[in-house]
Amino acid sequence: MHRVVALALPEVVAFDLAIPAQVFGHEDERGRYSFRICAARPGLVPTTSGFSIQATNGLEAILSADTVVVPGYEPLNDPPAEVCEALRQAADNGVRVVSVCTGAFALAAAGLLDGKRATTHWRNAERLQTLYPEVTVDADVLYLDHGNVSTSAGVAAGIDLCLHLVRKDFGTEAANSIARRMVVAPHREGGQVQFMERAVAAPLALFADTCAWARRHLAEPLTVDGMAQHAGWAPRSFARKFTAEAGMTPLTWLNDQRLAEASRLLETTGLTVQAVAARTGLGTTANFRMHFARKFKTTPSSYRRLYQGRNRKAASA
Repeated sequence: MHRVVALALPEVVAFDLAIPAQVFGHEDERGRYSFRICAARPGLVPTTSGFSIQATNGLEAILSADTVVVPGYEPLNDPPAEVCEALRQAADNGVRVVSVCTGAFALAAAGLLDGKRATTHWRNAERLQTLYPEVTVDADVLYLDHGNVSTSAGVAAGIDLCLHLVRKDFGTEAANSIARRMVVAPHREGGQVQFMERAVAAPLALFADTCAWARRHLAEPLTVDGMAQHAGWAPRSFARKFTAEAGMTPLTWLNDQRLAEASRLLETTGLTVQAVAARTGLGTTANFRMHFARKFKTTPSSYRRLYQGRNRKAASA
């Protein structure tokens, strides 16, 4: 029997807490796992959803666990000193410590992520990196497993990590059985980058007209020289000034615009992958797939299925 304890910090994200409860605490898993909820002090713990949950155990439950899961919480302040100490002591004793979403902030506050790669919700990744520079934050992945310490990305990525842990503990068949019960994929492709909001590029005051022109002509073989000519600048001066204003080279900016338009077309049209590549100036289908996978950590076809649904009859890739 593998003992799992979820540590509910105020204000715990109810969905984050429900993930380990459904994976480890469901009645179907009573032959494999026991599941309890603890808090800094037993009693009611407020959630971000306007209701409270009852934690019947205190921090002593952490020390008798095999796995401790810390769901996300708000606001992202450091937990009380006794919570951090309990997490450190558990890790020192060989307890596997896991975070869901912004629960990574509690692990970082306890020093458990120092010198490690870690992930959290993409909206909070920059803040985690700033607050804890000893941690290498990777906002692209769904989860990271270091054996004794694991972190998952935003919200539902906690499902991916918990199923991964079941797969390690009891094998693929056990994990797949839970996935079928929960009606989720046993394994998802890519990372959370495919779910991020596409940032709208800030208008460049000096080259606004040229940027708008380039976006209208993405299908054409645009070059830095061509953009410079449109802007009325010498190519070297244009590239230098553009990079200073945009924070990236003209070619990097252009590639980002092409991929943003490609993702929009995959989400909203039935165009073939070849047609999307042609419309966005990304060249051959192979070249398009390479650039898309590098940016979104998945394939164009998988991305389309994600946003249009598996039953939609989009044109074949």
